[in-house]
Amino acid sequence: MQDYEEAVSFLGSWGPFQRKSFLVLCLATVPCGYNLLSVIFLLASPPHHCDIPAHSNLSQEWIQASIPVQQVAGQPERSSCSRYELDLVRNLSAMGASPNWMQNQSLQGSRPEVHLSQLKQEGCKDGWTYSTEYFQSTVVTEFDLVCSEQWKQPLTSLTYFLGGLVGCFVSGIISDRIGRKPVLFGSIAVLSVFSTAMAFAPSWPVFIVFFFMLGMGQLSCYIVVFVLGTEILVGSTRIFFSSLGMPLVYVIAMMLLTGTAYLVRSWRHLSLMMAVPGLACIPLWWMVPESPRWLLSQGRVQEAELLLRSAALKNRVEAPPVIFLPPKAEKAGSQKAESVSFLDLLKTANIRHITVKLWLIWFSTSVSYYGLSFSMSTLNGNPFLNYFLLTVVEVPAYFACYLAARCFPRRLTLISFSLLGALALLLIQVTVHSNPTLTLILVLLGKIGVLVANAMVYTYTGELTPTVIRNTAMSSCAMFSRVGSSVSPYLLETAEINELLPWIIAGALSLFSVLLCIFLPETFRQPLPDTIEQMPVTHWFAWPCGSKAAVKEEGKFSKEQPSSLEIICTTRL
Repeated sequence: MQDYEEAVSFLGSWGPFQRKSFLVLCLATVPCGYNLLSVIFLLASPPHHCDIPAHSNLSQEWIQASIPVQQVAGQPERSSCSRYELDLVRNLSAMGASPNWMQNQSLQGSRPEVHLSQLKQEGCKDGWTYSTEYFQSTVVTEFDLVCSEQWKQPLTSLTYFLGGLVGCFVSGIISDRIGRKPVLFGSIAVLSVFSTAMAFAPSWPVFIVFFFMLGMGQLSCYIVVFVLGTEILVGSTRIFFSSLGMPLVYVIAMMLLTGTAYLVRSWRHLSLMMAVPGLACIPLWWMVPESPRWLLSQGRVQEAELLLRSAALKNRVEAPPVIFLPPKAEKAGSQKAESVSFLDLLKTANIRHITVKLWLIWFSTSVSYYGLSFSMSTLNGNPFLNYFLLTVVEVPAYFACYLAARCFPRRLTLISFSLLGALALLLIQVTVHSNPTLTLILVLLGKIGVLVANAMVYTYTGELTPTVIRNTAMSSCAMFSRVGSSVSPYLLETAEINELLPWIIAGALSLFSVLLCIFLPETFRQPLPDTIEQMPVTHWFAWPCGSKAAVKEEGKFSKEQPSSLEIICTTRL
């Protein structure tokens, strides 16, 4: 019995069926890419200071002087969370004192010597005044998530990423049971419904509930599209889709969000705009096919053959009389189709070693990726330009990933670019205050390294895991990725202990992922495994760039071992 790619070789590598599947799957990626960086724009925290009520009867000069000036990183900066006691300031103003004179000279005569810096301070009892230079309103400005309430900012980000974690766990199990296509469009529906609902959230607690649901749909959508494309497409088309086509559309969608946020400065209007790509994907339901590999793994061979014969008709090629060999009579009905669950990822020593290493790699690359993304908020300059540069740099990164996926072993690529990202992360700590331009270059260079490693680990994981549990495995890895992204907002908070600590931790995690890659098997130019038994064998150590013969033999299926398609076809027909 031939394997799946041999069975569908009559279709060719780039016929109308493949082109159509490639296009519609890329379009289905737009909603999840469009929503990814929403956390950055919705939760933007503009410069702010205590509000001075209009009824205070203070001149503009005294209003400016009412806010203390502090030294931040050696630069004077107005306090965001305190002001001089308003009653004292009002009295000084009524006495006819000038704030400039008060700051530089003592009061003369019988008056006591007083300086503004010696006045008592108080909190922002009357709220805050927020800068509207870049944002008309955000979740932070509307619900006053600053100063004593600032802890709610990273918690809101955490809620979004935890939603992704839960969504990956649930959607992975459901997808391996009921199919890829229903879960894909269910995730897109979640994105549209709850991004719309967020626009009408009356309070912060209601907002984070909707934001949690948005996070559930965002990553679930991406994972299912990736798995669906990996299983439908074959050969070089699959590599092109997973390493360049789909990621490139994803980046374009992220850039569109940046442009939308620039034009729509209100967070409620932006939330409504985030629902549009999902609604536009409704017609794709009739164009996206179900995964033939998944159908075969469930014993639904007749449906898989019907799909392939329809594809052959579209490609104007003649399908063979029998695509999948009929079962042997003596074996028919003697076995059941392979049934797997989440626990099978830890069942045997081989799959357990591979799974745990992949979990840790996904976690560390996610911390680095989102740590770099959130670090843009600490850089000077236009935030929309910074985020646009952070996004547009992903285009050459994905081209590099595509070329590496075609020409180089997976481990060598993953290790090389992870080292590049780690080096940039560690160097940022040296330049963050002294050279803003060089810091931005390092951030973008580090983003390329981290992003290529992150993109390659998707391809690598899809090639390591078998069809019967591939979506569950990918979703479990994405769960750990979401744990990493959930940690990243709090990672920046460690700067209060030591301003260099966030970069040191992120760089160390990138180096840790390099170490783990060394102990994974190579999958370069190997057939996709269909059963757990066909997974390549892990090892304790191997050079990332071994000989071609070693790469060819590593992970090769045993000749005595039947393929999952043969098992399925001999048990369910």
